[in-house]
Amino acid sequence: MRETFNELISYLRNPVLEQDPNTDPKYRLKKFFHILVISIISIGLLTPLLGLVEASGLVDMENHAVAEMINQHSKLLVFFYAAILAPLLEEVVFRAPLTLFKGKTLFRIAFYCFAILFALVHLSNYTITNNVLILAPILVAPQLVLGGYLGFLRVRFGLGWSILLHATYNGFFICLSFAGLPT
Repeated sequence: MRETFNELISYLRNPVLEQDPNTDPKYRLKKFFHILVISIISIGLLTPLLGLVEASGLVDMENHAVAEMINQHSKLLVFFYAAILAPLLEEVVFRAPLTLFKGKTLFRIAFYCFAILFALVHLSNYTITNNVLILAPILVAPQLVLGGYLGFLRVRFGLGWSILLHATYNGFFICLSFAGLPT
């Protein structure tokens, strides 16, 4: 796990358009699960920061599109949207184009831009206020981090793997929400 984490951090510092030459399914599944666990831990580490925003009263964290969706729709429909439809669409929009950028500098810029755009799109989960805009870097930090991880997996293993990670990640947190646990 530590090796995967170090590889991920190194890649995020200097993203390159280079597939992982090891195509062994066991190797890829192991890396996939390592990155899933790293993703969940990363978001867990960011949760106190979001808690401070909520405690400050500057942003109403309960007034969130996902919370509203959970209250208005069946669990099956929410799961479909969050764990199947959203990952599929978002990966096609934000990760699929990455391999079109061939130059080293151009790819690096595209990698970071797509991760930032992915994060910023998630501001739409909030009612846009001045406070939301000011605190945007904190509010979308989990999506920014995840966008980097998804980009890594997309480039190294392929689009299907980033879709799978995104779907598993969202599914995990939606299931926690259904269980009434804090997410």
